[in-house]
Amino acid sequence: MTVPSAFLDKALAALGYDQFRPGQREAVETLLERRRVLLVAPTGGGKSLCYQLPALLLPGTTLVVSPLIALMQDQVDGLRARGVAATYLASTLDPQVLRERLERMARGEYQLVYVAPERLVSADFRARLRALSCPLIAIDEAHCISEWGHDFRPEYLEIGALIQDLAPAHVFACTATATPVVRDEIIVRLGLPVDTPQLIRGFARPNLALRAAEVSGARERQALTDAALAEALGDGGAAILYTPTRRLADEEAVRLAAQGRRAVAYHAGLDPTTRADAQAAFMERRVDIVCATNAFGMGIDRGDVRAVIHLGPPGSVEAYYQEVGRAGRDGGDAIGLMCWSQQDLPLRRRLLERSNEELPPSPEVVAHKWNLFLELIRWAEGGSCRHDAILRYFGDEAETLSGCGRCDVCTLLEAAPAEGDATELARILLSGVARIGGRFGLKQVVRLLCGEREERLERLGLTQVSTFGRLADRPADWVQRALSRCVTAGWVEFSGDEHPVVRLTADGAAVMRGTRAARWLPPSALRPARGLQQRRGARALPRDEAALDAVEQALFDRLRDCRLRLASAEQVPAYVVAHDRTLRELARLQPSSPQLLQQVPGLGPAKIERYGAAFLEVIAAAS
Repeated sequence: MTVPSAFLDKALAALGYDQFRPGQREAVETLLERRRVLLVAPTGGGKSLCYQLPALLLPGTTLVVSPLIALMQDQVDGLRARGVAATYLASTLDPQVLRERLERMARGEYQLVYVAPERLVSADFRARLRALSCPLIAIDEAHCISEWGHDFRPEYLEIGALIQDLAPAHVFACTATATPVVRDEIIVRLGLPVDTPQLIRGFARPNLALRAAEVSGARERQALTDAALAEALGDGGAAILYTPTRRLADEEAVRLAAQGRRAVAYHAGLDPTTRADAQAAFMERRVDIVCATNAFGMGIDRGDVRAVIHLGPPGSVEAYYQEVGRAGRDGGDAIGLMCWSQQDLPLRRRLLERSNEELPPSPEVVAHKWNLFLELIRWAEGGSCRHDAILRYFGDEAETLSGCGRCDVCTLLEAAPAEGDATELARILLSGVARIGGRFGLKQVVRLLCGEREERLERLGLTQVSTFGRLADRPADWVQRALSRCVTAGWVEFSGDEHPVVRLTADGAAVMRGTRAARWLPPSALRPARGLQQRRGARALPRDEAALDAVEQALFDRLRDCRLRLASAEQVPAYVVAHDRTLRELARLQPSSPQLLQQVPGLGPAKIERYGAAFLEVIAAAS
């Protein structure tokens, strides 16, 4: 279906807009012409317009699946104000009101109906939908269908069956956060064709000054927070402080209020009325700062948020970028600061291995979520432009900035001091971990490498080994950070609950023995940049060595297409075939035989037997 531009512009005006944002017209036209679209665009990028406008053009009732009642209500209120017949169905409605809306839906009186995914399991509701003329199903927050995304919701798994049941002419899925493997899983789980267009748009946010600071304790974190607030709110505006715990949200709100700032706490431990009052006060500009857990933010559209500060790392790059994207939505300058510490790594591992249910989480899910967290820590420790690193992570290579000139890496570091032979350094560090032998945590490895005579090391004879004191010329702080980079590189892992110990992974053992090269950037002799004042004219560092060049990126894209075909044929999620990291290594190494495939991380004998020939065929075709 090709719609003349005049009709699109008329429908756009009916929704109260005078022009499209970048990428919106393309998304609408692609949906109408190709009938299937997956759009990935950041928070505040105008994704909802891309299905609301087609809903006005297509006859019948468009069904929108959305996870948050408050968000549905806001969208419906906005549509009604523009004269669009829209409603939402939720368990919070009065039963009589719900019945009336269902009856009006059955009569075809609505152009858009928003529903929560939980409603899709109702046989009665599904029967009502079958009698409905539904030209379009739109799935908001589509990453929730992925078990490997940062916000998996089991109810979303019903949507694929709904699409097969209703067979709508058009399907539109959108999300603010989806890596390539998650995008492929969305396509498979929704039962969409493998050639479904995937539009990746608008991730570049150069108005955000992104910063990550490793902190040693609460006092340093508070000092950084106060400095960032003073810098960001000097001319007014608002800030959101994301805290890892409810208690810290309360404490920070009290601390900032004592400084004379208008601050309030928001988290799931507060009663609904208090939470609603806090959100209303923030939106009505009666308070300037919200100290909140990640329960706050969905549907928040206050344009003058000048800072988003994380007092601890969230669970993934996806979660981080979604949350920090709530700053600077009016296009003005804003700050995104993330504080983290070495203790966050074993703490996160411990939390992942715990379960609130009777059955513990599966090892596969724990391993995947751990890798998502490590990707965020890699980003925090990275030596390249923070914006470019995120754009590459999401596969938005077209918008990379070759250095934003605003993030802490671009503005505070002139160049990385030479660190000698990186591979030799890695082997020394990993030898220290091997000597500890899974008996202690990282601190004992630091003591061993720095030559600190500690009673337990002496008792085990570890002060007599050749590794003892090999890095005595380095500060203990540097050795600790270098070991943490070995963790994020996948060479060292934690195990255990109350007192996590460290062990070498298979990859780490290979690096230590010299059978695999060490692909890493050791920390500089200085601690990561902690200051908040920018220096104009500072040049960006080169991209880190993990980035793909143009030829490798093209091969990675072809390998992704192959993975999607394999996953669709077997009706399994894309991650079952291969992770993104594995595909990137395939693109870099370009193995030419099953034997060489064995050198690629993530490809064991079973996967090589099952999928190896298909991958080798793609690589050979690109050679």
